[in-house]
Amino acid sequence: MARTWEHVAIASLPIVLGIAILLFFSRDLNILLMGDQAARTTGVNVRRVRVFTLTLAALITASAVAVSGVIGFVGLVVPHLIRLLIGPNHKVLLPTAALAGAAFLLAADTIARMLFAPVTLQTGTVVAFIGSPIFLWLLLRGRRSVGWSA
Repeated sequence: MARTWEHVAIASLPIVLGIAILLFFSRDLNILLMGDQAARTTGVNVRRVRVFTLTLAALITASAVAVSGVIGFVGLVVPHLIRLLIGPNHKVLLPTAALAGAAFLLAADTIARMLFAPVTLQTGTVVAFIGSPIFLWLLLRGRRSVGWSA
């Protein structure tokens, strides 16, 4: 299905607005990293923040997928790698992950267009090829960190 810049413009409003609102909640999200009890103690309405931010994340994701198609590894892999590199501070993590995700997609699209030129691969194929091993590594790393055996 062909997409135009008009489709991107339509999807950009909820994406940009959603990211701006998430940045507004970055303090509450950082406090939630300390645990529910600590967040409640500091006055954060844990349930409200969770429901609101998850709903907002779903809206942002739906808008992006509606335009770009299913390129799921970007949303699964990039934010986790960025968190490992820069830490859990959401005020820095959210914009950095968004920029890194965009850069990753641009690189994947460039590879897809140039690898077997003049034949063009699907960008999603390149993303999956690069993202799958990284996602598997993150999954196995996470299992070990919570005490599961591999």
